[in-house]
Amino acid sequence: MAFPLLFLLFLSIPFSQSANLSLDYYNKTCPDLDRIIREAVTTKQISNPTTAAGILRAFFHDCVVDGCDASVLISSNSFNKAERDADLNLSLSGDAFDLIVRVKTALELACPGIVSCADILAQATRDLVTMVGGPYYKVLLGRKDGLESKAERVEGNIPRPTMSINQIIKMFMSKGFTVQEMVALTGSHTIGFSHCKEFSDRIFHYNETLPTDPEMYSKFAEALKKTCANYTKDNSMSAFNDVMTPGKFDNMYFQNLQRGLGLLASDHALVKHRKTKPIVDLYASNQTAFFEEFSQAMEKLSVYGVKTDLEGEVRRKCDAFNTLKT
Repeated sequence: MAFPLLFLLFLSIPFSQSANLSLDYYNKTCPDLDRIIREAVTTKQISNPTTAAGILRAFFHDCVVDGCDASVLISSNSFNKAERDADLNLSLSGDAFDLIVRVKTALELACPGIVSCADILAQATRDLVTMVGGPYYKVLLGRKDGLESKAERVEGNIPRPTMSINQIIKMFMSKGFTVQEMVALTGSHTIGFSHCKEFSDRIFHYNETLPTDPEMYSKFAEALKKTCANYTKDNSMSAFNDVMTPGKFDNMYFQNLQRGLGLLASDHALVKHRKTKPIVDLYASNQTAFFEEFSQAMEKLSVYGVKTDLEGEVRRKCDAFNTLKT
């Protein structure tokens, strides 16, 4: 007998937490939640087409560091260096943070003190993924916002592009995610961009004898060299993760990997490793399989380490705790 996916997800988190999450959590306390979030994300995405990728990345960076508790949204102050100012988070999208502020402001007018920033981040991410062509998946609600955000907690919880696949697999497995779920989640690179400094070694300093990775498609490498020519002087220089359909959530990312069009070293490594190559090949040839497994992985990720009841709070502003932390 097959169990419903959401039931299986409940088994992956403590009962005390899962019992307080539901699809209709705000039906009575904030009935216009879905409409308010949908209208805000639509307006933002139309005006800034990279918002979807930015919010998806911010959501992932939030969840894998101490759970999906909106701790990545907290601003640093004189007493505390928060997660968003850790080295790995400095490139997170300003549009993503701006969107959450917009949604929170609208919700505070409609139902003050009710909706957590963690729930806003989770649902806005799903809505934007769907808006740019990705799959719809269910988002359980009822998270509370975390009471801590420390920059030093980030390193070791978020993969770096220079890590080996074995290191990345180990990192995901330590959080309860399988290799297949890791590859499916990495498929989020089908939208968005990476800064040149994250892949410059592949095109300028590959090794002592070769400046460029020979397994990168040559014309792609030459185009990247032109794009990133002044990356040491301009840290904002970047390239799309998916050069073919950068604004559409599809399986082109995996097809690109097979053609030598993977941007990051960790992207290209997926098509070389014995554990991940068969999954890459499956997703490249079967978008439906990718969408189904991405949806399941996102549902699982979205309840990772959630805080409920007294474990957190509903912030009045998403970038600050309700009480000053020292």
